Amino acid sequence: MAKDNPQIGARIQRLRRQARTSQAELAEILGISPSYLNLIEHNRRRITVPLLMKIAGHFRVEPGELVESDETRLTGDLMEIFGDDLFADSALTNQDIRDFASSNPAVGRAVVRLFDQYRQLKTNSRLGSGAAAEVGHHVATDAVSDFIQLNANHFPTLEAAAERVRADIDQMSETLEHGLRSYLFNVFGLNWRPAALPPGIMQRVDAAGREFLTAEALPPETSLFAAAHHLGLLAAALDMERLIAESELPADAPVLAHNALASYFAAALIMPYEPFLKACRDMRYDIERIGRRFRVSFEQVCHRMTTLQRPGQAGIPLHLVRTDIAGNISKRFSLSGIHIPRHSGACPRWNVYGAFLQQGQINVQISQMPEGQRYFCIARTLTKSGPQYNAPRRHFSIGLGCHISQATQMIYSDGVDLNNPALAVPIGVGCRICPRLDCEQRAHPPADHRFTSDGREGERGESIYVRPNAQWGR
Repeated sequence: MAKDNPQIGARIQRLRRQARTSQAELAEILGISPSYLNLIEHNRRRITVPLLMKIAGHFRVEPGELVESDETRLTGDLMEIFGDDLFADSALTNQDIRDFASSNPAVGRAVVRLFDQYRQLKTNSRLGSGAAAEVGHHVATDAVSDFIQLNANHFPTLEAAAERVRADIDQMSETLEHGLRSYLFNVFGLNWRPAALPPGIMQRVDAAGREFLTAEALPPETSLFAAAHHLGLLAAALDMERLIAESELPADAPVLAHNALASYFAAALIMPYEPFLKACRDMRYDIERIGRRFRVSFEQVCHRMTTLQRPGQAGIPLHLVRTDIAGNISKRFSLSGIHIPRHSGACPRWNVYGAFLQQGQINVQISQMPEGQRYFCIARTLTKSGPQYNAPRRHFSIGLGCHISQATQMIYSDGVDLNNPALAVPIGVGCRICPRLDCEQRAHPPADHRFTSDGREGERGESIYVRPNAQWGR
């Protein structure tokens, strides 16, 4: 018996690169030729079950992690794309798109990249003509998001670099802040100190005076993270360059990628992998309690939780989304399997939006997708403001969650009847690709149906796109 999953090769290649093992080295360990391994990684040869088990054992992962289908996110992205008005007359059904994603994943990903470029050109054209541009899309931003997703938001080389630096810092001082200050000065000649910077400036590097300045009005955890972020750009520069060089990022993405990877390094430095994972397990993913132990913010804990994917020592596969009060998604990542929209706002029934109605509180939700998958989701709002009393405030909501089967590992599931179907809130990815025809919060008709009004206003529901006042056809 053999496995014929088009995603297995990419997973094997990712694990090999994370372990910094060459194809020749892995082929020798597996007892196969390098050329045969190369064909497997490029999905040009099927993989036998014994070989699959040997690979899983070598990388200390479950065999199911290799064969599990990764087409859910691709399918969602394609559904979102084909839900655009550009394809209004194409008469494509959701099943057509699923079949396409399953049978031709490489072509599907190429279509996603092509559509990203189309939207970027369309936006640039509107800006050039003075018309209002579409908001919330940037090719480089999406490319970096895909890069992080492809690596499961786990970068072993940065983890190793952060652990080496943290060991040196801990020898310099009993506190992280003082040790980090000493490390920056002793290794890179930088004096880190707070300063009265102009409004809107969070940090500044004074090259002449060899100083790294952080705004004195910043919260302590933000100032510490900024210093750790800058240290990452210095101490892990070669590792970052190597990761970016091995990726397929567009020309204008490396700046954003460096920023994302430096943030990853900073989190790994402040919240070392093994102690942080132990805290998550011991405290059952109690975000606020873990934040107090490591002296970091709610959002920093949530981000770090999504990076715990070390083979043989992994945390819960989580998804994370950050949105502002207008519904613009600024951060998205999913290992749980839930699909987060690429180009538009998510379903209004999702608790990441409902959290704005209960500021500062943890909102719990069992979310059920149209296909029946259920997820356990929590969400909480964050408010950020400038250093001055009358500075504008920015409101965000952070959503974090896992598959329902792993919900009991999180303290927030206590007292929730996870098996009660009546507690599940039906949600979708977005109105254009959601098949729920009875949803009264529907703002658009589904892309794979044709809408015609029957004119009987007496039977109209809260939304014109909801039965019985609408007729649907395919």
